[in-house]
Amino acid sequence: MKKQTFAIIGLGRFGSAMATTLTELGQDVIGIDANEERVQRHADVIRSSVQLDANDERALRAVGVQDVDVAVISIGENIEASLLAVMLVKDLGVPRIIAKAVTALHGRILERIGVDRVIFPERDMALRVAHSLVVANVLDYIELSRDFSIIEIPAPKAFAGKSLKDLQLRNRFGLTLIAIKRKPAGAGPEVTNVAPNADDQIEAGDVLALLGSNERLAQLDRLLALDT
Repeated sequence: MKKQTFAIIGLGRFGSAMATTLTELGQDVIGIDANEERVQRHADVIRSSVQLDANDERALRAVGVQDVDVAVISIGENIEASLLAVMLVKDLGVPRIIAKAVTALHGRILERIGVDRVIFPERDMALRVAHSLVVANVLDYIELSRDFSIIEIPAPKAFAGKSLKDLQLRNRFGLTLIAIKRKPAGAGPEVTNVAPNADDQIEAGDVLALLGSNERLAQLDRLLALDT
């Protein structure tokens, strides 16, 4: 994994989780917030935690934001401040900008002014929870586009001991198995088999990551009914 430098501007719930996770993944993180308490909370967690006004170009330049690989604008409560922060980091020449949006209009404006990726944390979490409520046993859900998604489900009991060749998931259900997660016996870490081949077998307790159209995924009752 290539090591990168990130500036996380706004250390609220979303920014805090982003900064902490990136640090745990071995990345260099500069955390920026106007709130002293938030900054102090991250002082021992991330590489650099700085209290400053994210709408002050000189202050941003002084802490080296112009040298980072990615800037994440996590200012959600003040849309004007969010937009100004985006424009400032663009002017500083940051090559990739990601921004949190709180409304659809906010998101459209962020896209118009050149944000590379707009994130709607509350909407995305709502989508995941909604799908887990509608389709039984869904452990996780990732929307790829309006029409296609990835979901994770526990392997149906009827799949245990069968290979992908035997199951014919694509032909029978229109779904593609992209990964198998398996917890080994004992205390070993979880193992993920990405892009399994036709001869790989499913074991009891596996978690399956399936890619397909939302229409096909919504029909998973048929697949999960194999357990009954």
